[in-house]
Amino acid sequence: MSEVILKIFSNETEATMAQQVLQGSGVRGFIFKDDAGGMEPHLQRSRGVRLIVKAEDAERAHEILASLESSV
Repeated sequence: MSEVILKIFSNETEATMAQQVLQGSGVRGFIFKDDAGGMEPHLQRSRGVRLIVKAEDAERAHEILASLESSV
């Protein structure tokens, strides 16, 4: 199985909220961040926080997040 980066967020909070929305719809997502184990959170802004999903779930996950963004 391969994974794809669904979206890159500027902070962990936004990525976690999106991950929870996906999980509530049955799509499992993973967060990848390089912020020195949480000791350098400012690195999230420059390097981004990636939300990763399985390749076969990517299209559905995009649709779920797009519908969420359009309802705001």
